[in-house]
Amino acid sequence: MIDINLNKVSKSYGFDKILNNIDLTVQKGEKVALIGPNGSGKSTILKIVGRYENVNSGEVSIRKGATLGFLSQVPIEIDIKVKDYIYNTFKDLIKMKERLEKLENELSSDIKVINKYSKLQEEFISLGGYEFETKISKVLAAFDIPNEMLERNFNTLSGGEKTICSLIKLLLIEPDILLLDEPTNHLDIKRIEWLEKYLKSYKGTIVIVSHDRYFLDKIVNKIVLLTKRGIEIYFGNYTYFIKENENRLMLEFKKYKDQQKIIEAMKKSIKRLQEYGKLCSPSGGEIFFRRAASIKKRLEKMEKLDKPETKKKINIDFNDDSRTGKEVLKINKLNLNFSTKILLEESNLNLFYKEKICLIGENGTGKSTLIKEILKGNESIKLGSNVKLGYIPQEIIFENNNLSILEEARKYFIGDEEHLRSALFKFLFVGENIYKKIKYLSGGEKVRLKLFCLIQNKYNFLILDEPTNHIDMDTREILETALIDFNGSILFVSHDRYFINKVATNIVELKNKKLTKHLGNYDEYIKSVL
Repeated sequence: MIDINLNKVSKSYGFDKILNNIDLTVQKGEKVALIGPNGSGKSTILKIVGRYENVNSGEVSIRKGATLGFLSQVPIEIDIKVKDYIYNTFKDLIKMKERLEKLENELSSDIKVINKYSKLQEEFISLGGYEFETKISKVLAAFDIPNEMLERNFNTLSGGEKTICSLIKLLLIEPDILLLDEPTNHLDIKRIEWLEKYLKSYKGTIVIVSHDRYFLDKIVNKIVLLTKRGIEIYFGNYTYFIKENENRLMLEFKKYKDQQKIIEAMKKSIKRLQEYGKLCSPSGGEIFFRRAASIKKRLEKMEKLDKPETKKKINIDFNDDSRTGKEVLKINKLNLNFSTKILLEESNLNLFYKEKICLIGENGTGKSTLIKEILKGNESIKLGSNVKLGYIPQEIIFENNNLSILEEARKYFIGDEEHLRSALFKFLFVGENIYKKIKYLSGGEKVRLKLFCLIQNKYNFLILDEPTNHIDMDTREILETALIDFNGSILFVSHDRYFINKVATNIVELKNKKLTKHLGNYDEYIKSVL
């Protein structure tokens, strides 16, 4: 049974065409991931299916009677207490419960009241009236929502807190079709793993946009890749997609090269026959001209294959000739507080040359605070000899958002403008795009610009706070390769387990106000703590 069907759908914003003649079918119960570069139309498809956007042309069909739930990347604004926002999911059951309690107080030997109460109770039971509060409690506990937060006004929450509350409400509703746009944003690893288990056993249809490759591997059974040429379907998880996509690309390149050889041979035949015709003219050259014309006609009618798209390359090289001493960072008996909250007590950590440590822990345990303390300096924190420290924060901030990409890059680049433009081109800042002001850049563009500025200083110790936020999968893979090849040391915070597995040599867990080192990547860490 088909839950979602897009037929020849096109969508434009002004002159910017996002979707062009798209066909997509999602069967009931499928768990589908929409992937592709930023700007390829993934979120737009979710909004169209969720009826938040109209199409310019084409048809959109949703299974009759199917309920829809949509989680947007952009948090909603609503003037209501958080508890009421969540509990209003079951407002009909809450009203029914109140009516039952009122009738209980009125119960007597009056048969009419008894019958009314019995009928209402049967309906209440059939709708899950005695389970909904337990259900709410379980989900709130899974996302570790404190009572204090439930009493706050929804509009006073941070963007991440709003997204989490919206996700909770959606999971409580349990719609037939679940549309999730970056659901793991703002979630720590513990919450992501709970969400994975929940979605894995979800009986409805799920369509997800996510850059979390580990998350997609666990959940989806179908990948929809959006490209400039249209949509490509892969029946499997993300790992299957990577292998199959490479196989398809190799096959496409072979077909393209084979056709180019045939085209080249036909062009040579046309040229040779025309030369023979000229030599034999005027008496016997006509037959050669006819043959050349026949081949030319066949060539014109041939359906030419487009050259397969290759991934855009960004040249990221952090390496410097200078190296640090053996001990890069030493934390000795560190006590760390945030306001009145104790984050670390008498904690120790040694980070050595070429070690790449991922700092993990639940939200609120103090990972970003610890990084800021390392950058600020503390008598309990010592950097090793010859350390040149580079830092990328979680929220990318530039001193002057009114500067253009070119102007900001010029502050760090040593060389003339021609070489600067060439260097920016390698980071996909092309043509007139280099004059774009920082305040108009997307999250991914800001990360690319910050990376460009960072590598100009040739650091040998990098501290990165959620470096994969806002960047697409292709850029993540390029960044992974650069960090793996980096011959210095790295301390980074990330919730992207795929990225952690690729880059980290060791894991440091911040838990119970202590720092505990685990040897190996994320998968090896999981084995050690189970």
